[in-house]
Amino acid sequence: MSKRDKTASAGGLATLSRTPGGAAGERAGAGPSALQRDGRKIGLFADGANVQEMLTTHRAGAVDGFTTNPTLMRQAGVTDYVAFARDLLAEIKDVPISFEVFADDFAGMERQARLIAGWGENVFVKIPVTNTRGESSREVVRRLCGAGVRLNVTAMLTVDQVREVCEVLDPKVPSILSLFAGRIADTGRDPIPIMHEAVIVARRLPLAKVLWASPREVLNVYQAEACGCHIVTCTKALLDKLALRDKDLTEYSRETVEMFFRDALRAGYTL
Repeated sequence: MSKRDKTASAGGLATLSRTPGGAAGERAGAGPSALQRDGRKIGLFADGANVQEMLTTHRAGAVDGFTTNPTLMRQAGVTDYVAFARDLLAEIKDVPISFEVFADDFAGMERQARLIAGWGENVFVKIPVTNTRGESSREVVRRLCGAGVRLNVTAMLTVDQVREVCEVLDPKVPSILSLFAGRIADTGRDPIPIMHEAVIVARRLPLAKVLWASPREVLNVYQAEACGCHIVTCTKALLDKLALRDKDLTEYSRETVEMFFRDALRAGYTL
C-alpha cells in the first residue's frame, strides 16, 4: 500500500487537508506520520501552544495535526494571538491546525471565526459548543459551515451536544467534533460508551471526524482508537510516552527503582 493510500485509509484524515497533494501526515523529507506507525488507525494531533515545540514536532513528522486553545496559549506566555498563529502557519502548511475563537457573544464568535479561517488553507476554527451562559452555538455553526468554514466544534461532553451539532453541519465540509473524554472521566464516568456513541452519531457526516480530547494517560490513545475515534490529541508529555508501547514491564520496574535511587543521590538525602 502506498504512503498516500495508508494515510487516506487511516481514519480518513486526508479529507482534513486542502493543501496540494495534501494528505495529512505527508511532509517532504519527513518520516511516516504517527498514524502510519505501529499499525495505528487513529490520527495523533499535538495539543499545545509552545511554538518551537510545535515546529519541532512537525519537522519530525510525529503527528498528523495540531490543536491549541486560549488557556494553553496563556500558559505558554502567548501575548499576541495573530503573531503566534503567523509563526506557526509560516511552516505548518500541510496538516490541520485548529485555532479557537474567544468571543462570548455569537456575533463576535462568527466575526472572529471568519477572520481566523482566512489565515490558511489548513486552518480549522474552534467554536465552543455553547457560550459561558450555556446557550447553544448551533446557529453560528450552521452559518459558518454553510459558508464553507471548516470547524472544530469543541468543549463537548455529551452525546446530545454531538447530535445537535451534527444536525447543522454541512456533510460536504470537513469538520472535527471534539469531545473532552478526559473531563468526562474526571467526573467518575466512563467516557468510552459516550465516545463510541458519538462516533455512531457522526457517521452520517462523511467528512466529520470525532476527536478524543483531554486524554490523561497513554492508555487513552488506544482506548480512543478501539472505540472508533478518528483523532486523539496528545500533549508533548503523552507523545513522548508513546515510545513505551509494549515495553518489558520487568525492565520498566528496574528503571523505576533506578530513578528513585539516582534522585535520592542527587538530592543528597541522609538518614
